[in-house]
Parts: sequence; structure tokens; C-alpha cells
Amino acid sequence: MNSYYVDLHIHIGRTKTGKAVKITGARTLTLENVLNISRERKGLDMIGIIDCHSPEVLAEIDDLMTKGDIYENPEGGLQYGKTAFIPGSEIEIYDENCKGPIHALAYFPSLATMKEFSAWMSGYVKNITLSSQRIYCDAKTLQQTVKALGGLFIPAHVFTPFKSLYGKGVNKSLEEVLDPALIDGIELGLSSDTAMAEGISELNQFVFLTDSDAHSLGKIAREYQEMRLESPNFTELEKALKERDGRRISANYGLNPRLGKYHRTVCQICLHPAEIEDSICPHCGSKKLIKGVSTRIQELSAVSVHSDRRERPPYVHQVPLEFIPGLGPKSMDRLLQALGTEMDILHRASIEKIKEIVPDKIAAYIDLARKGEMDIEAGGGGKYGKVKTN
Repeated sequence: MNSYYVDLHIHIGRTKTGKAVKITGARTLTLENVLNISRERKGLDMIGIIDCHSPEVLAEIDDLMTKGDIYENPEGGLQYGKTAFIPGSEIEIYDENCKGPIHALAYFPSLATMKEFSAWMSGYVKNITLSSQRIYCDAKTLQQTVKALGGLFIPAHVFTPFKSLYGKGVNKSLEEVLDPALIDGIELGLSSDTAMAEGISELNQFVFLTDSDAHSLGKIAREYQEMRLESPNFTELEKALKERDGRRISANYGLNPRLGKYHRTVCQICLHPAEIEDSICPHCGSKKLIKGVSTRIQELSAVSVHSDRRERPPYVHQVPLEFIPGLGPKSMDRLLQALGTEMDILHRASIEKIKEIVPDKIAAYIDLARKGEMDIEAGGGGKYGKVKTN
């Protein structure tokens, strides 16, 4: 069994012809750029690209396969050199049982099944070319369709205040909307971590995933996980999510939740911290408060029936390299040229080797960042937290 680094939530911003897929995604976030950056700069072993339902993205994959740049793995998924590529889709659910919209991720073992899902989905969405489209069928029908095609179903960024399972979709339990037997894992999102979420008893049956939800090339692998697999492919991924035959998630690497832009409750008008039970901003008097992830998780944990918790992998509050004070593009390029990829810098290079390339102060920050020991100022209301330097 080997260790592999995996980020399963990467968007496509534009197609090769410039057409929008994820409207809020960067123009440079094309399929080929995502594949190249994930392999060559980030050093990821397996990625999930979750806008592959878009017909033009499917056509681009076909073209890359014809050229021989991508090939199908016999164990499921696609292969781009040493990096496995799992095709997927992000879908917005808002059926009669939902209190608000929910985002979910679906992944498929082959290009053929991805195309089949896209064809089915096109009958239930208004614009199949775009990412994260609202699907006009109930949530359980969507789950059943994904599973019938041999796919994986994972609720996305489940605590964020907008468009998530617990942030908007349900009052107390995921069973209000979803069939738990058809869920393969839970994506925590940027403003939460294992310690916060494991107090919710109904999540005890699922593994936790930490993914980047990248809307630009630089954000790829800002969160990811280490998996113990025989090799990176769809079959091994499915086993890891079910913790079968020794396959498993061995570590989650994510932002300190305080860096997440929805961690604490704040006023929607002035972004001043507030307490949701006060129902009013103490700074400007507005009643428009955005409930923070930390507050929502406390609510859910308070009503949970506690039982024996499953053993979970360590969650490392790793600060992404782009957040490191003083680590500019030139210094970063020197590190990459000398050490290989970002995964090499974060996991394999010694601090002594890093000090040979960048000043001691920056090297010390990198060391703290990869250990999860940097001081953080909390974010909220759509504003990211900050790394403190003293």
C-alpha cells in the first residue's frame, strides 16, 4: 500500500473556446491547465474535476484521449501521466424537502458513464453547459441515478451558510432530504475540520473529505487528503471511502477553520463579529447576520445522540504555500525548481534543504505552516481569515 495525495473538487472555469462553465471560475481554469498544474506544479496523484457533465468539457476529454494524452484506467477513472483524473459533476438540489439549496458531488468510473449521466441530467436542468446547476428532480432520485451508474455521491462543503446540506438544506438531519445508505463520504468545506464535525452523531458512519473547491489554478490543493491505496484509480478511491481492504484516508490536510470565510457569525452589512442569539449586530445595529459554520455546528452537535465515535485520521491545519508571508512568486519558483512540486515542499523536503533556497525566516514560516502551527485571525461573512506573523 502506498500514500497518494488527492483533491477531488476542482472546477472548470472556461472551455478551450472560452465558453463559461463555472461562471465564478478563472478564465485560466481550463481542462488542460487544471491537468498540467495538478500534475506538474501541485504534485497531486489523483484529482476530481467536477464539471465534466458539460458537453464541451466532454468533447475536450475525447480530444485528449484521441491524442493519447489521456487514457482510461482499467480500474476506473482516467489517467494523465502519473495523475489519475476522476470525472465528476457538482449539482444543486432544491426539492420539496429542502429548506434551501444543497450542493452535491457525483463521480463516475468512466467517460462513458459520465456521458450517460450528462445525458440524463440534461433532461432535468436548464443549462447543461454550466457548473452547479439546479436539478429539477428530488434528491433521492439523483442519488439513485448516480449509484445505478456505478458512481459515488458526496454532499459538498456541508456546513457553509449558502448552498449546503446543513447550512441551508435541512433543519437537524440529513435524512430529511437524503438517503444515508447512498452517501459515500462527507466533504467538510473550508470553515470546518474533523474536531468540529465529529460531534454530529449521524456523520459517524461517513469518512470526512477535505478538498479545495478550486475556482482558480492557484487554489488547487489548498485542501486535500492523503490516501493509502494500491494505486490511484476509481476502484481504489471507492474502497478508501468505504475503508475496505486496508484502503483509507490516512490524513486530512486543510485550512485552519478560522481561515475559512464563513467560520464565525458576522454582520452582513459591516462584517463585525456578532452572536446569532442576539439577532442584532452590536456594531451597526443591523439584523442581517450570516450564521457562521462554528455556530451551526454547535447547534447540530447539541441535538446529537452521542455514541462511540469512529477512529478518524489526523486533521493537519496546514496553511497553503501561497499564504506564507514573504514567499513571493520568485522565491516560490526557486523552491519548485529545486524540490519538484508543492507536495514535495510540504511533505518531503527537509527544513535544512528549504533554508538553502529561501531566507531562514521564510523557511521557518513554511515549517510552521506545514505543521499547522501558524497564528490565525478568524474570517467570516465571505471574508477569509488572515495568517498572523507575530
